[in-house]
Amino acid sequence: MPGVLFCFNFVGFFFENVKGCHHTMKTIPKQYSPKDAENKWYAQWIKKGYFRSEPDERPPYSMVIPPPNVTGVLHMGHMLNNTIQDVLVRRARMLGFNTCWLPGTDHASIATEAKVVNKLRSEGIDKKTLTREDFLHHAWEWKEKHGGIILEQLKKLGASCDWDRTKFTMDESLSGSVIRVFIDLYEKGLIYRGVRMVNWDPRALTALSDEEVVHKEVQAKFYYIRYPIQDSDEYVTIATTRPETILGDTAICVHPDDERYRHLIGKKALVPLINRPVPFIQDEYVDRELGTGALKVTPAHDINDYNLGLKHTLPSIDIFHDDGRLNEKAEIYTGEDRFVAREKITKELKEKGFLVRTEDITHSIGFSERTDEIIEPRLSLQWFLKMESLARPALKAVMDDTIRFHPPKFKNIYRHWMENVRDWCISRQLWWGHRIPAYYLPGGQFVVAESLEEALIMAREKYDADLKESDLKQDEDVLDTWFSSWLWPISVFDGINEPGNREIRYYYPTNDLVTAPEILFFWVARMIMAGLEFRNEIPFRNVYLHGIVRDKQGRKMSKSLGNSPDPIALMDDYGADGVRVGMLLCSPAGNDLLFDESLCEQGRNFCNKIWNAFRLTQSWNVDGSLPQSKESNTAIHWFEANLNRALATLADHFEKYRIADALMTVYKLIWDDFCSWYLEMVKPAYREPIDAATYDRTIGFLNKLLRILHPFMPFISEEIYQSIKGEGDSESITIAPMPEAEAYDDQMNERFTAARQVIMSIRNMRQEKNIPQKQSLELYIKKNNDESPDITFDGIIKKLCNLGHLDYVPVKPPGVHTIIVKSTELHIPLDQHVDKEEERKNLESEIRYQEGFLKSIEKKLSNERFVSNAPSAVVEKEKKKRSDALAKIGVLKEQLASL
Repeated sequence: MPGVLFCFNFVGFFFENVKGCHHTMKTIPKQYSPKDAENKWYAQWIKKGYFRSEPDERPPYSMVIPPPNVTGVLHMGHMLNNTIQDVLVRRARMLGFNTCWLPGTDHASIATEAKVVNKLRSEGIDKKTLTREDFLHHAWEWKEKHGGIILEQLKKLGASCDWDRTKFTMDESLSGSVIRVFIDLYEKGLIYRGVRMVNWDPRALTALSDEEVVHKEVQAKFYYIRYPIQDSDEYVTIATTRPETILGDTAICVHPDDERYRHLIGKKALVPLINRPVPFIQDEYVDRELGTGALKVTPAHDINDYNLGLKHTLPSIDIFHDDGRLNEKAEIYTGEDRFVAREKITKELKEKGFLVRTEDITHSIGFSERTDEIIEPRLSLQWFLKMESLARPALKAVMDDTIRFHPPKFKNIYRHWMENVRDWCISRQLWWGHRIPAYYLPGGQFVVAESLEEALIMAREKYDADLKESDLKQDEDVLDTWFSSWLWPISVFDGINEPGNREIRYYYPTNDLVTAPEILFFWVARMIMAGLEFRNEIPFRNVYLHGIVRDKQGRKMSKSLGNSPDPIALMDDYGADGVRVGMLLCSPAGNDLLFDESLCEQGRNFCNKIWNAFRLTQSWNVDGSLPQSKESNTAIHWFEANLNRALATLADHFEKYRIADALMTVYKLIWDDFCSWYLEMVKPAYREPIDAATYDRTIGFLNKLLRILHPFMPFISEEIYQSIKGEGDSESITIAPMPEAEAYDDQMNERFTAARQVIMSIRNMRQEKNIPQKQSLELYIKKNNDESPDITFDGIIKKLCNLGHLDYVPVKPPGVHTIIVKSTELHIPLDQHVDKEEERKNLESEIRYQEGFLKSIEKKLSNERFVSNAPSAVVEKEKKKRSDALAKIGVLKEQLASL
């Protein structure tokens, strides 16, 4: 990783230097303790109210947390999502914005009801024996006991949410918002009730929207079944993947142009096993090449068959109970589970000669996203929301970049979905959730109202003045969970109930939304629709879409695979800051990240590096009367230029939502530039003090670095900041101003780049030739064409390379070892330090390598096709490689001759 290669061991110097101090060093623990710092500072931040927000004169920065299920516990996806959010919020806070990061949880109808049902079952209680009120009492009791665990876990991560604002999607004001929105859309004619083919979950016993169905490729069979023709010896063979559904067949459909079946039009076939006569119908929908070209039509159990049934006015026979068992309309195998019935029907078909053959196939089957149960398409009376008119403006807002997606590649996926949107099935056959505000009269009519009292008034005015409250029955179903969470950015600020209130006007629209692409349509698209429909304004300006956290083999993390680490255990092992860094190091926007625990170890190592740098600075003895050396002055000017360049880069990364790149910029700036270079440049000699001017600037740089680091690593940055902050600094780094780039001398950075190459070359040479660092060397630099040398970093080169003498010469001195850095020759007398025989072997080996390299370059340049077809810049680069190789070979041969 960056920094490791150029890491110099100042820690050893640290312990030596402490011995020579003329003052007692502050009591600083040798090891940084993440747990102590995390507990101490998070409690302090909460106590001081740094995360609280109220509307004021400052510009707002607001963001709503994607509300986790109230049933949930922290997993790696939450860790990534909330780390990114916290980075954005903490940076905005330090940039002077009034930040409001609003937390909360989702009631999660299906998941929560399933957990409560399982809990009751373990206590010997069957949900069917309870009234709705009794069940809801158990559900609320469970929610109060277990709900919100995940929010407490987020505090350990360092999440700087305004916890006083924590919301729950079934809070009174949020529930009121949901009901008002339902009534508004119903009155606009956008919500309707009707019998439609829906996705039915036989385990959860509820309808699902199309977006809650996950399609998987599975191994299955085609069953080729003979249907006898009534009053004939003929039969027709039909292929199906679901032989149990023949019991619901009401027609056989063929293509009008299919000659094979034309003579059967007007006749009837008999459904095997139950002998139900069904007509032959013709429709161009049939694919003549698929199967046998004859299609069984089961309108109650297939969406395409349902559409054919509507078109040809066919009867619909629903053969399943809600839980997937066959009902009395199936006529046989009543009460059997659908898959058990499949096996028994297949066996009977075979025994009676109806099963011609089977064929192994792979095809796509829909599964419930929540329960992983195979979906049963079935006709059901449900509530739907018309989507087309809502989707149109929501599509435009994204495509014209009113709302920006990061990365923008998701715009095309979003557009495809929005252009093919279908009506949303919003009713669920559950008890936990927002109950549909529809009230039914004895005659079957219904009214939609906020309460029973309002419903009675409406019903009396519209239908019967003598109606009583007891005559009205509220719809038993609840609304889809997403029907409440699509209002989240509005309802958390009470913008539905009180559309003109101070908070909604100040905090809405929010600035950023951080979420995963898999809920782009479930949630993001619907929030955009809701924002435009109910506020006539987008709900957020930017959407940052991060990938799925996978293991290092690329597999999605899951309990069943055992490849999902416990985030709390990770934070216990590596510290919250270490885990935050580990997550971000491997998380480019929009791409799945391959999580490796070693990255958390790298994050912890980074903490230790910063801690040791801090301890080193605190070990120095400061002499106020000492003048600043030229070397320290140069180092300060270089680091100031380098710091400001990094700040400009950092601002650009954040503007483009390149969070991982922003972290890497900070990582390199601290590990490489500050720890490995700057501190080496300015540290005093053994047992010597440091001048006050250099010390003050060094602590000033460290202060700025900690503030830049804080959004990524909030705990260690606060711990060190509290020890070095000066008069006039903010009382906490949490509210300290974020450093911003100032004008800088980029030539200083370029000069240092050249100096660094010289230093690294000399250090590498020492290593190769086993010359210890304490052994002083001389350096003669050959001037190029009598040009004036740049001596800016000469003092630093002498210090870091332990050079007793450095000079510029017009010609190469005799008996020296030569190093070439770019086009500059560095000559170092080495006679007394070098084993000549060993050096001869090394030179001969290097000459052979360089000659082989030169041969490969010349072969490429002698290829006329390459020279004539390659871009001129590429050809020039190869020619430069050739000239450099020739120069190196020349120098190496000279060195060999001098031995």
